[in-house]
Amino acid sequence: MVKPKKPVKAAAAPADQAPVQGADRKRLQMADIARLAGVSVSTVSRALAGSERIGKETRDRIADLARSLHYSINVGAQNLRLGQNRTIAVVIPYDRGSRQHISDPFFLSMVGSLADALTERGFDMLLSRVDADNLDSAARVIETGVAFGVILIGQWRHHDQLNALAARRVPIVVWGAQFPQQLYCTVGGDNLAGGALATQHLLDLGARRIAFVGDPDLPEVSHRHRGHVDRLKAAGLVPDAALLVNVPFDADQARAGITRLCERGVAFDAVFACSDVLASAAMQVLQLFGRRVPDDVAVVGYDDIEWASHSNPPLTTVRQPIARAGVELVDALLRTVQGEPAPPRILPVELVVRASSTRAPAPPRRPRGA
Repeated sequence: MVKPKKPVKAAAAPADQAPVQGADRKRLQMADIARLAGVSVSTVSRALAGSERIGKETRDRIADLARSLHYSINVGAQNLRLGQNRTIAVVIPYDRGSRQHISDPFFLSMVGSLADALTERGFDMLLSRVDADNLDSAARVIETGVAFGVILIGQWRHHDQLNALAARRVPIVVWGAQFPQQLYCTVGGDNLAGGALATQHLLDLGARRIAFVGDPDLPEVSHRHRGHVDRLKAAGLVPDAALLVNVPFDADQARAGITRLCERGVAFDAVFACSDVLASAAMQVLQLFGRRVPDDVAVVGYDDIEWASHSNPPLTTVRQPIARAGVELVDALLRTVQGEPAPPRILPVELVVRASSTRAPAPPRRPRGA
């Protein structure tokens, strides 16, 4: 009687040889790209490295195929090692919802800080703007070898897009707020502390009805708003939804929002605005309505841009660490490019007190029965 043969089990792969991973997977992907593009693997390799020996049309076609197959090549690290590229792309996304333009004074200050930091390290800067709804286009400068890394100024509402770029190993660092399950590195000011500093300062002046100007759905603003609410609650105050002027970083909309508060007769004795531009817009409207700053309404802004000290009256504001930001962003990007850990960095902020909030502090409350 012939016994049936036992099925032969496939030999297990050694622990250090995972199937189709790492370099093997990259070779297979590159072969797929070559087959689909109708070119050799060496041509694909040169095209993805940005070689000008390959025609632009072919390079673009290969780059599109690579993206569709989720193929990534760290051209930046390769070029940096070979000394072939000393350019970092500084990208400012334009978000239609926030309406903050590249000419915004905060952006200009950040670009200046980055230019100083890059020059000191011997790097060139490529400045560009992209549509915030299509941040994937920011990776093109890496894929084509134009730059070896990207610094993005502005996180907006596109956390998922940024995570997707990081998952593709695009070397990118973002000026913004830290979020849970974040794959990319952020560098930013301590927005939670900034919101608390501004609000506590106004509370110490005796303010109890503080209008908050900004969009809490934006990452950095959400942290400033949380710090603001925490300070109100610690003072025994209940946040009033009527005092939330929910506007993007747009001076016209800030003016309209403060105008609505004044026309509706909403009582408020202070304003905390999430940028100096918004604070300046608020002061303009208050003056039109005959509300004196700071006697009737104290105002605090955020950022401490260049002309904050020259406004009328000079603006109290939370100073962002702009000078240090450029150095930290460049350092974090270089670590990312070299494959080193680059955890998020939260930089300290400080309150700068000026005339827009220097009315006499409220006298201490006397206990009942005294």
